[in-house]
Amino acid sequence: MADKIKVGIVFGGRSPEHNISLLSAYNVVGNIDRSKFEPVLLAIDKKGIWHYGGDSMTITNPTDAAKVKLPQYDNTVYLSQNARDRAIVSKGTGKVITKIDVLYPVLHGAYGEDGAIQGMAKVAGIPCVGCGILGSSAGMDKDVTKRLLRDAGIGIANFVTLRKGYNDHLTFAEISSKLGKELFIKPANLGSSVGISFVDNEADFNKAVAEGFLYDPKVIIEEKITGREIECAVLGNENPQPSSIGEILPKTEWYTFENKYIDDDGAGLAIPADIGEENTIKAKQIAIDSFINLECCGLTRVDMFLKTNGEIIVNEVNTIPGFTKISMYPKLWAHAGIAYQDLITRLIELSIDKFEGEERLKS
Repeated sequence: MADKIKVGIVFGGRSPEHNISLLSAYNVVGNIDRSKFEPVLLAIDKKGIWHYGGDSMTITNPTDAAKVKLPQYDNTVYLSQNARDRAIVSKGTGKVITKIDVLYPVLHGAYGEDGAIQGMAKVAGIPCVGCGILGSSAGMDKDVTKRLLRDAGIGIANFVTLRKGYNDHLTFAEISSKLGKELFIKPANLGSSVGISFVDNEADFNKAVAEGFLYDPKVIIEEKITGREIECAVLGNENPQPSSIGEILPKTEWYTFENKYIDDDGAGLAIPADIGEENTIKAKQIAIDSFINLECCGLTRVDMFLKTNGEIIVNEVNTIPGFTKISMYPKLWAHAGIAYQDLITRLIELSIDKFEGEERLKS
């Protein structure tokens, strides 16, 4: 390795969460410790084409999640899949532009948070920040997440999974008889509230299911859980650590995409959550248990509900949580004493530690 570790920061992508990826990456690039790391920007446009962006990031409308855009890049590239090559290659000339030491995906949703980019890094023999292939794919698929957590004895909301062409004929009456009439409907493989609907009648149910299938051939239908929305950030590999517990205080009925990313005042945030010592300890343990049972590593944010009876239900996990200026993951660790820059450094170091540990295994 060179004196500075070259970090290939991958962002953008084909996911509906493209814009949020730009904002997260903008913050990561702006806060990375340049005394230790040299960022290599790898922007993926909405068509899935990779572009080399040098070491500094410029985006249009960097403070607006609805309008933010990539600039026009004219240097299309690919990551060499030759093991240990670690080369960023120009598609136009076929020549190596630069090499990287670590891949840092800041890609939310499909093609980035689902194990796809992690598999590419694995084939290329390069350390990759965050969860591996299995943890990423298990955490991305809400149906798989719920079944694994349920098997581990971790509380989840009751749910029904609709699969296109298999049981998508199930009606509102049939499902509400099991789950109640107030339902959340979600594509199985999206995050950040994209494609999610709350329904309490047949007409809205049919519309919401149809919308969910526009995003994914598998749709999750959940009972409505009434409780306080709490979150815990997890950091580490073999010995993961929980952050403080935070509480989301949305100003709408549920925590929408706009609350999370567009409206700075769309939700209040309490860190630490005022839930008592017993519930705090329990929530932290559930976050760690979820991290372990979903085969996560590096980082994950675990979103939970605290019910009035003290039961804690895991809502979902995010293996590449947002890193925007209003995102929970870095805020939770800041409260725990890890500044934004130090958090980025730790994540990169964890990826290298994980890679070197795997290299020592017998094969």
